[in-house]
Amino acid sequence: MPESKVVKGFNTTIGATLQSGKIGDLPTTVLLASDNQEAKGTIKEALAGSPLRVFDAGALKRARELEVTGFPANDPGGFGIVE
Repeated sequence: MPESKVVKGFNTTIGATLQSGKIGDLPTTVLLASDNQEAKGTIKEALAGSPLRVFDAGALKRARELEVTGFPANDPGGFGIVE
């Protein structure tokens, strides 16, 4: 599938926080990694009306780092990103 575009995201965010859109008082943040900016933009546009925030985590080679970063999200309390 040479025309495919791969985006890593969502699987490091606990399902309950995706559904509620919140972690405590903070919005749920979805981390996305891809080598294709257009593909990341498509996902960001699709989420525009949702309570979820999108954070561009860089290139697809960072996928392993997202697994480690997302580990705390598997705790029922989750975690949020404060800007």
